[in-house]
Amino acid sequence: MANRVGPKGQVVIDRSIRDRLGVEPGMLAIQRLVDDHVEIRFVHGPHQRSLAGAARPFIRQRPATGERDATEPAWEAEVRRHLPDAQA
Repeated sequence: MANRVGPKGQVVIDRSIRDRLGVEPGMLAIQRLVDDHVEIRFVHGPHQRSLAGAARPFIRQRPATGERDATEPAWEAEVRRHLPDAQA
C-alpha cells in the first residue's frame, strides 16, 4: 500500500492497518528512525471518561498546578518505557 506524503509531511495509515493494530484517535504515535525507515508504535492516551463521581469520596482538594502540568513528563516517560533508546 502506498500513500502520498501531504504538504505538511503527513501520511495516512491505511484503514485496514489501523483496524488490525487497534489504532484509535487520541493515541500517542511514537516514531523512531531505524536505518532507512520509520518505525511507529501506538500507545493509548488517557481515557475520555471522567472518574470524578467514583473518586469523589476520596478527593479532598483539587490538584495543585504542578500536578496538572505533569502531563508532558508523563508522556515522555511512556515513550522511554516503550522505546528505551528513543529521545523523548
